[in-house]
Amino acid sequence: MPLISLDIPRPAIVSGSSGGIGRAIALAIAELGCPVVAHYGKSAEAAGETVQQIARAGGRAIAVRADLTNVADAERLVEKSRRAFGRIGVLVNNAGVATRRDVCANTVDDFDGAISANARSAFLLTQLVLPDMRELGWGRLIFLSSIAARTGGVISTPYAGSKAMVEGMMHHYAAHAAPFGVTANAIAPAFIATDMIAGSALPPHMPIRRYGSPEEVAMVAQTIIACGFMTGQTIEVNGGLHMS
Repeated sequence: MPLISLDIPRPAIVSGSSGGIGRAIALAIAELGCPVVAHYGKSAEAAGETVQQIARAGGRAIAVRADLTNVADAERLVEKSRRAFGRIGVLVNNAGVATRRDVCANTVDDFDGAISANARSAFLLTQLVLPDMRELGWGRLIFLSSIAARTGGVISTPYAGSKAMVEGMMHHYAAHAAPFGVTANAIAPAFIATDMIAGSALPPHMPIRRYGSPEEVAMVAQTIIACGFMTGQTIEVNGGLHMS
């Protein structure tokens, strides 16, 4: 019997499931018994590996491609998910972009791209699945944020701004979707061992002197899904780099 379990496992969509944090969360959600839709944008092979890992562990999963900056594509993703597994009960908004820029090199295109990929896509998917959650009387919305939403981070101005927007949306959903049995929370990682931070040195004042793992972020996602009394929170997974 796992330490965390669900009475009724609900179908889940995890955006950006090709690897890293997204893949780890998809696998962790499958451990709860949830059928998983592993969304991907470009790498069918990597998303297929996520599905295969879930299947080898005895779970159910499919991979679905979608450009989440495109409304019709996002709608198709949700419809394919419903046809495969039924009404969606869990949504993890993990997909996004992070392009490093010197502060003076930020462009309007960088800004528009970050907002579209990181914030607009999360809004779009959330609006599409909320009716399912309302009908179920149960739902879990998880938004992947970043330490950059609080400290500015090291990536770029547009990235930090888009993650702050994600947390603002999360707070609104938490306040207004609770009567439907829906919780909304965010996870804000930093210095997790993924391609995004490859080559980045650990800050000298970081208390835990190592990189975090995607699996450690995924543990938090499991807890958020299992706990119906937590909403409107940002859980920081950052080795003590920013304490709240």
